[in-house]
Amino acid sequence: MENLDRLVKELCKQPKETGWLEFKRNYCDPRMVGEDISALANSSVVAGRDCAYMLWGIEDGSHDIVGTSVRLAEEKVGNQELESWLRCMLSKNADFQMYSLDIDDKHVEVLIIGRAVGTPVAFDKIDYIRVGSYTKKLRDYSALQAQLWDRLRGGQFEDICALEDLTFQDLFKLLHLEAYFDVLSVPMPTTPEGSLHYLKEDGIIKLQDNGLYSVTNVGALLFAKRLSDFPRIGRKAIRIVQYDGSNRVTILKEEVFDEGYAVSFEKAVKLVSTLLPLREDINSVRRVIRSGFPLLAIREAIANAIVHQDFFVTGASPIVEIFDGRIEITNPGTPLINIMRIVDNPPKSRNEKLATLMRRLGVCEELGRGWDRMVISCELLQLSAPRIEIYEDSTRVVLSSFVGFSRLTQEDKRWSTYLHACIKFMEGGALSNASLRQRFGLQESSSGSISRLIKLAVSGNLLKPLDANTAPRYMKYVPIWA
Repeated sequence: MENLDRLVKELCKQPKETGWLEFKRNYCDPRMVGEDISALANSSVVAGRDCAYMLWGIEDGSHDIVGTSVRLAEEKVGNQELESWLRCMLSKNADFQMYSLDIDDKHVEVLIIGRAVGTPVAFDKIDYIRVGSYTKKLRDYSALQAQLWDRLRGGQFEDICALEDLTFQDLFKLLHLEAYFDVLSVPMPTTPEGSLHYLKEDGIIKLQDNGLYSVTNVGALLFAKRLSDFPRIGRKAIRIVQYDGSNRVTILKEEVFDEGYAVSFEKAVKLVSTLLPLREDINSVRRVIRSGFPLLAIREAIANAIVHQDFFVTGASPIVEIFDGRIEITNPGTPLINIMRIVDNPPKSRNEKLATLMRRLGVCEELGRGWDRMVISCELLQLSAPRIEIYEDSTRVVLSSFVGFSRLTQEDKRWSTYLHACIKFMEGGALSNASLRQRFGLQESSSGSISRLIKLAVSGNLLKPLDANTAPRYMKYVPIWA
């Protein structure tokens, strides 16, 4: 690890041991090390830090570098190497690295411990925490336990460092800094210090303990020149695939947008729009060629796939697949809300910092109106409503091109009817036979078919009468939850 001596000297300047910093001279009991790794990993979450440290060869009181006889790489528990034993005894989310170095002819051992992610780090199936400079069992401190879990449930992935030990020049090589200031309509500062101020305040970068910089996951996801430069998020790039026909047998075109979302989002939307089939609008007085899909719905679906993806699902990224007659937008992770309340539910994001920054970038609104806009734009073209398919660790939104009412599947009719009722209710109205006919582009002669569809939705507990005592001809309906 580069600049390790600089890191040690900076840590020695700390006035005392903390929840994320432990000094030792020669004491190296294996169980103590394991318990401290658990405690320091968990405490670094509470302290809002990316990692914690254990250093051997440091005088506890003065923090002078005095050297140590400890050699972590040579320590053993029975016949097993210490590192191997620790990895067996610690929970799977434990992340630590051992380093050795000499500073002014004095030997120092360094253990760098990554913060807990997802769940607390446990040693021998017990969670530990730092209380002052002491390691204690987490279960004995309910307030700290609650605070830790609260932090773990937050947007911790966004705060984790994607790449460390960077100079200011490295930041310019790795990130679209000009794009950051451009899309936010902020004049780019004339000095490095001015630029660093904005980047640190927005959580794009962090100042490390050794005086160098790290790029956070949210910073790389949005502004990376190449996501592939960041190992942890290299496979989160937007992917566009166009197929020949209605299946995945033959690929006509495939493109992966390796840049951060702040730059690649608009490029991805434009590419999709150029690949879409066009159709003639027969209702127009003049000959007008339009896309067979509402571009607004496509844009919102891609934005949702980016913002609401689960970054802890490895090996998966937002993907847009274009077939004859449909578009499928898939993202890692399942919805945080009941999809039956997808239109009216208050906004809830899995990645709060990413959502906030993308709202400022103009990619999403963070107002919970995305699905309203998608549904309405499909209704205006008399298309079936966007369909949501949920799998074990992913979510897919399907947009279909125009299909006549008689050719729609029963499920598409019921889902479109339900979402139409949701939209009407959110607008202060209610679904009626006439409004649903208009939604599907049908004449009054189709009233019977629409009445049967409404009855099907009512019997399926999707709709209920607004007033059960109204004459059948004037009956109106609202969503079952209204």
